[in-house]
Amino acid sequence: MTNLSFVSKMRCVKSRKAPTDSKSLVQRFYVLQAERVEAYKLFDEGHEAYLRTGPHYDFEHYKQLVHEITKAFSGISKEVLEIKEQLHQDFDRPDLSEHMEKLQIKEKEKLELTAKLQLAKQNVQDHPANEDFQEKVQQLKQDVIKNKAVLADILQDFKYDSEEPE
Repeated sequence: MTNLSFVSKMRCVKSRKAPTDSKSLVQRFYVLQAERVEAYKLFDEGHEAYLRTGPHYDFEHYKQLVHEITKAFSGISKEVLEIKEQLHQDFDRPDLSEHMEKLQIKEKEKLELTAKLQLAKQNVQDHPANEDFQEKVQQLKQDVIKNKAVLADILQDFKYDSEEPE
């Protein structure tokens, strides 16, 4: 269905020595954000593959994908929260910590929107004549776009503030 070794790859990257300076923490944060992007890509590709198995959906493969992606997002979030705490406590960077807090909230919202969008897409496929489902997909797509714009703004603020001298 999709490459489920993503979590395994993530574990290898994580096993490196933990960053001990703020610049390294910021760089690690960017790596984690890139991993989130990759996880979303795999999640979307997996859902598209799942939809192609309809109308008798291969739910077992999709369930495994959701499990792996959930594990990946959980690991990423856990490490982001650790970095957030380190930046705040060890390096006196509450500004960066605050950006990361906002980002975590919006990432959670994005994941919830993505799950709703996937369900809505399946409803459209299962009930093509129902315009309400099609409208729901369009609305959720707009919500995801707005969410991504807010995430981009937060990341831009983080980048700007992280480049200031400590």
